[in-house]
Amino acid sequence: MLESQDWTFPIPIAFGPGRLEEIGKFCVELKVKKPLIVTDSGSANLPFLSELKEKLSNSGLTFEVYSKISPNPLDTEIGSGCEKYREGTHDCVIAIGGGSAMDGGKAICLTANNEFDLWDFEYEKKPPEIDTKLYPFPKLITIPTTAGTGAETESTAMITHTNKGMKFCIFHPKLKPDLAILDPVLTLNLPLNLTAWTGADALTHAIEAFLVPGFHPTCDAMALEALSLISKWLPVVYEDPQNLNARSGMLVGSCLAGVSFLKGLGLVHAISHMIGAEYNTQHGLTNAIILPTVLRFNLPGMEEKVSRMSQSMNLTDNSISGFIGNTETLLNRLEIPKSLSEIGIPINCSKRIAEKALIDSAAATNPRKASALELENLIKQSIAGFSD
Repeated sequence: MLESQDWTFPIPIAFGPGRLEEIGKFCVELKVKKPLIVTDSGSANLPFLSELKEKLSNSGLTFEVYSKISPNPLDTEIGSGCEKYREGTHDCVIAIGGGSAMDGGKAICLTANNEFDLWDFEYEKKPPEIDTKLYPFPKLITIPTTAGTGAETESTAMITHTNKGMKFCIFHPKLKPDLAILDPVLTLNLPLNLTAWTGADALTHAIEAFLVPGFHPTCDAMALEALSLISKWLPVVYEDPQNLNARSGMLVGSCLAGVSFLKGLGLVHAISHMIGAEYNTQHGLTNAIILPTVLRFNLPGMEEKVSRMSQSMNLTDNSISGFIGNTETLLNRLEIPKSLSEIGIPINCSKRIAEKALIDSAAATNPRKASALELENLIKQSIAGFSD
């Protein structure tokens, strides 16, 4: 796992410890001269950002940093980032950090070189017709520093609409990252709680993607391999944070899970998106708390898929109850709270969140259709904590 490798699918990927050292060379190969580094506000003073800036400077590149990205990125922040990109006459975005940095960087790329409104790129709408020869999307390099979001290989981004208090997915099929750098060294100093929360996010991506109905062998294969890697390495990396092999396994597992959910997601994400938009909760943590409740709702009748996931995770019990029990055991091992109320979510928001979650794109691909009342009850259970 520790040997450096270059992959070409689904985009160019440079994997291996220390690959950030090569950022100057990568920029030269991509004909990048003046990148804008985009990161989240919590990462602005972290060592990996200083390292990136040093490597770029040593390669003779000029750059600026935009770090005004919230944990749940806001449309207003994307607008400010576009202004900085244009004013600085940049030719590339380097998105570095966790999922919010990835989403912020990708969203800036969508609108930096054209006059479209950000919400014209909403996933459920027909993509804007853009002549990319006249109005090219910026070059885009993605560098994840957490093993969770898997956002480094696609243009999709979750952004909060400040006027509506809702999250929406935005993207354009012609925007693809030009390079993703998967350097597990960058994840070694990730705090223990974020290691758990982002790891649980990757686990949720793989489970929800595999459960989406329909025939999509590429995404299904990615989801199952992601489950194999995550189930093996997440407990190890949580208990032995400096284990570089485990960090590598989680970073690759997270990336594969991110590819797999091009097939779709489910109610865990539909609910989590709207809770995050209103209460600014950490996305992976919110997913992890909701996951067992939604599994109890979704899995009856899905024995074959549960068996395949269980086999990938090397579980001895391939039953639905065994799968849910194993998931809860893993979340307990990661010290995930058992209820949303423990992270400040009030019970009286259930109906409002349910109404918003029903129109989230992830709800449309959930394997079991949920009524507004059923969704409200799932949210209430997640807030109160499940009891047998």
